[in-house]
Amino acid sequence: MFKVAVKSDIIRHCLKQIESYDFGKRFTANGNKEQQLTGIIGQSVIMDLLGLGLIDGKNGFDNGTDIELNGIKIDVKTMGRTTDVRDYYVNNFLGLQMYFDTDAYIFCSLNKNTNELTVCGWVTKSELKEKASFFPKGTIRYRSNGTAFQTFADLYEIANNDLNNVDSLDELRQELSSIK
Repeated sequence: MFKVAVKSDIIRHCLKQIESYDFGKRFTANGNKEQQLTGIIGQSVIMDLLGLGLIDGKNGFDNGTDIELNGIKIDVKTMGRTTDVRDYYVNNFLGLQMYFDTDAYIFCSLNKNTNELTVCGWVTKSELKEKASFFPKGTIRYRSNGTAFQTFADLYEIANNDLNNVDSLDELRQELSSIK
């Protein structure tokens, strides 16, 4: 895992994007504006780190591909948190997204208190299917802090320690370029 500070200009850009465009274009489970903002901040930080600019909502729904890098279709998944990430924390992945034409996923956590993005790791789609735990819609899930929630859609969970770990941007770029 590695951590980066979220630049204030990226936050401003993403706030303007949320005001201008609806990023919830799936047929269900689109997330509220705060969840959409968390997602596009994570995506924009990764795009910025890779020298790919920032998200632009005017292009419409991306069909599950946030970034294309060397012909590899990548979806950046970002969860909002109020604490630093731990190895045993899980990343949620909605089952309905499994059908998108995506090769790999980068999982991130945004600490909303510190405006830091942790790149938790990455997996290919086949690794996600193999390593993640599946919970059907309506399942009660318990967090490590004792709180619970009911899944509103089919849900996959993958722990940070089950992801391909990367300790730097260069390592992430190198490992992603070796896919296929």
